[in-house]
Amino acid sequence: METSQRDELASFLTVLPPVDFCCVYGSTLHPNNQDKVNHYASWMVHLGGARLITQVADKVGVGVHFNPFVSWNDRKLKYGVVRMNDLVQDILDWNRFYLSGRLQKPVHLLVDNLDIQDVNSVNKRAAVSAALLLLPSKFTEEDLYAKICSLSYMGDLRMLFAEDTNKVNKIVKGQFDLFQSMYKPFLEECETKNLLRFSSAETNLVQDSSLSSSRSLVSSLPASVRSQMRKLLGEKKTLSETGRVSREVCIGSREEAAKCMEKVMKRRVMVSSARQAVSGFLAAGAINATVYLSQKMRKAWNSRS
Repeated sequence: METSQRDELASFLTVLPPVDFCCVYGSTLHPNNQDKVNHYASWMVHLGGARLITQVADKVGVGVHFNPFVSWNDRKLKYGVVRMNDLVQDILDWNRFYLSGRLQKPVHLLVDNLDIQDVNSVNKRAAVSAALLLLPSKFTEEDLYAKICSLSYMGDLRMLFAEDTNKVNKIVKGQFDLFQSMYKPFLEECETKNLLRFSSAETNLVQDSSLSSSRSLVSSLPASVRSQMRKLLGEKKTLSETGRVSREVCIGSREEAAKCMEKVMKRRVMVSSARQAVSGFLAAGAINATVYLSQKMRKAWNSRS
């Protein structure tokens, strides 16, 4: 993002109460994005206080209140508000897998008083593990980023009728360099652990698909995901040298682990997307919600034609 554009967008914060964290995202911010549709600039504003969080967002949605039609400086903005505690919990544990999924993709930070960027490294490391579990033994770097990007859309009800069917590919192709810079440290970490190696072939990444590597990937997933997987596949208790008892997911094969994790994530995304859709309808009002949905659907149908 150019400095002038960053300063212009950051000035919007002056009309809001003080924020602890703010990031901005959206295809209009990326000149290389292949999606040429004129999108709104999309915002997430995360506040430490609870004064701007509505009861609808808490009790019906996923803790995020969005304002989708904000006119400011001849722009149309969409911004969202969430409690800082809810943001951190979702980043670390994927309990709702809503904001955490957004932060697995490139964003531009405007405010980060509590070092959320560092906290988000846990989220990105888990995203790499989940993506590797779903990928074959040989794949390209673009395949990896597409799989990471698709995690937050698995089971999303909007993908059935209100999202561009090529959304994932457009995001990855348009922001490939940003994905590379985001995930380079984690790929190097996987290479150090012998989970992954770079190849000179066209499919330039090769992973160890053994059962032991699969168990290692599962162990890197958030605790709430592993808990659901244990309910479906069973658990095995192990005793460490320090006397601590840990519960591991029983994995019979890599395919079994991948299918189970995918089932857990689809269910989680489906529930969150449905709750957020209802929350948005109630909070924004019927007219605004209908206008927003019609725009999304128009874009979705254009992608199918």
